[in-house]
Amino acid sequence: MGNNELTQGKMMQLLDWSYEKVLNGLPGTPDIYELAQSYLRKHSSVQKSVDALIRNQNTKAATSGFLTGLGGLITLPVTIPVNISSVIYVQMRMVAAIAVMGGYDLKDDQVRTLVYVALAGNSAVDILKQAGIDIGKKVAVAAIKKIPGTVITKINQKVGFRLLTKFGEKGAVNLVKIVPVAGGIIGGAVDLGSTRTVGKVAKKVFIYKEEKIELS
Repeated sequence: MGNNELTQGKMMQLLDWSYEKVLNGLPGTPDIYELAQSYLRKHSSVQKSVDALIRNQNTKAATSGFLTGLGGLITLPVTIPVNISSVIYVQMRMVAAIAVMGGYDLKDDQVRTLVYVALAGNSAVDILKQAGIDIGKKVAVAAIKKIPGTVITKINQKVGFRLLTKFGEKGAVNLVKIVPVAGGIIGGAVDLGSTRTVGKVAKKVFIYKEEKIELS
């Protein structure tokens, strides 16, 4: 087994590390709260703000220069492919911003878990359903805080396993291409389909809307 082998344990460490970086920011990136507020100021509703964020993140993720400047990812505490960590970070940042727009506190463990779940894409619905949570209805902050710690742990483990499977499947995600230059600059594009789906799931989890949101 090589040190670069992706395991469920490493995936969970990556998720925790990425979440902290999303909260505190990487050099050259705006604060997550500033990012959310910038969209809320430009649009007439939370719904429109979230839709704009998802569209713009997809556009940026498709450009080769988007990941340039995320050299901080090179300092990962675990041995894991930088391309996978880049995908996780970019998508998690989008999801966290959507959570902020929905009025959720990113410092709550339960909210952190829901952010992780959204990264599982279409599998998010099943993961939460197994835990007795229906994201087809409004997931109130008060209700989230009642989720037992044991359930939170199980949900996190399922997310880690799902992401491990997702990135282990050949062709499941078009991972970014690494450009090994001085300074740890990363270039490439995050898979659009995957990022769009994660955004839609995050919207369904954190932003309540009467009509059903189709996942693709």
